[in-house]
Amino acid sequence: MTTDTNREKLSIIMADDDADDRLLTQSAFEENLIRNPMYFVENGQELLDFLQRKGKYTAQQHRLPSLILLDLNMPKMDGRDALREIKSDPNLKKIPVLILTTSKSEKDILESYALGASCFISKPSNFEGLLKVVKNIGRFWLETASIPENVESVHENS
Repeated sequence: MTTDTNREKLSIIMADDDADDRLLTQSAFEENLIRNPMYFVENGQELLDFLQRKGKYTAQQHRLPSLILLDLNMPKMDGRDALREIKSDPNLKKIPVLILTTSKSEKDILESYALGASCFISKPSNFEGLLKVVKNIGRFWLETASIPENVESVHENS
């Protein structure tokens, strides 16, 4: 588990096909002084490749992320299918997945939780709203909640 001194080691990956949303989210983390390592991918397949160290991510020297921010509507593999794959993989299922999407559909909310999402957040329509969302993500998931710093060692010990 994390201690206060290790909180900045918790890494985050964001899967979102919209380059502007990725950039705005990164800016919101920076403006909230959240300095955790962040990685970005453009679709669900890239997310799974990153998490499973496949394709262009095979040589990447990193631990599994401690938190996943996942958009639902993406090309190649959408967030629902990626979430289904993540939660069915014993090596990945313990990573909290926060759905961060433009959808406000009750169907999407219910399906996301049924698939194992830890949280469902509708993206705000402006940057000020995004700043608040990111601040709350930081407060809860990176400061308050106990999440494993190294998911791989959690799997080895289970």
